[in-house]
Amino acid sequence: MKTAVFWGCRILTSQYAYEMSVREVMPRLGVELVDLPEALCCGDPVKSVNDFAATYLSSRVLALAHASGAEHLLVPCNRCHFTISEAKRSIDGDRKVSEKILGMLREEKLEYDPNMRLWHVIDFLHGAVGLKRVKDAVAKPLKGLRLASHVGCQIIRYSDLGRVDDAENPRKLDELIGAVGAETVDYAEKLDCCGAHLMLSHLDTAFSLAGAKLRALQELGVDGLVVSCPDCGLMYDFKQKDAAATVGVKLDVPVVYYTQLLGLALSIKQEKLGLHLNQSSVDKLLMKVPV
Repeated sequence: MKTAVFWGCRILTSQYAYEMSVREVMPRLGVELVDLPEALCCGDPVKSVNDFAATYLSSRVLALAHASGAEHLLVPCNRCHFTISEAKRSIDGDRKVSEKILGMLREEKLEYDPNMRLWHVIDFLHGAVGLKRVKDAVAKPLKGLRLASHVGCQIIRYSDLGRVDDAENPRKLDELIGAVGAETVDYAEKLDCCGAHLMLSHLDTAFSLAGAKLRALQELGVDGLVVSCPDCGLMYDFKQKDAAATVGVKLDVPVVYYTQLLGLALSIKQEKLGLHLNQSSVDKLLMKVPV
């Protein structure tokens, strides 16, 4: 399955483990990843200043994916996925926007394909690859692990945009965790935001949001938190000590990307999955992984 991949900025500048684990697991599931080296930013940072510029930047990603010969575009970053989804809706639904965007793309000898399928890692594995194929590929079921999931805000909201999962009761990540043999734990704070979008304006509030969820999960005694968004990974993993200091509680919750978890179940070596780059106490979780 030839699939173009757009990493966005955050993954390539700090969340290296997410990229590493995606690159490792996808080929084992029959997915050929095609990079888009000429792609720029998705446009999210300039939305509030120039929404059209953001739409054009996203349209370039879609056009470059089409030029690569792929039928699918995989976007692992929640924020990029949301921004490109918004741009696609504007281009497909607004004739004036479409004419201007398509004209600018032609100047770069690029073509927009309205049939390009846009995926996030979660719905791609759940739908395009399929739960059965994921289960069949598992070499080392992760039985005995009790894990909580956090899907992140921007792949489930706004629901009228056509998101990855149900906004009120997202289940796909939980089902993917179940596919590798682990148990998922529901919890009251499951849909709460990680706080990443407040980092530039209200730092204490951002860390309070992250800390509150981690504290709740620690009290539940879960073996770890599974994420699929680089912003959420940053807050819960990289910034866990800051979150702990803000809420006044020592936090020790292992945080991993789903693709890292899947990689463990596929018997991929830990260093190839970037687990040595995680900042939370993943060793606690790894000790419980069957040998």
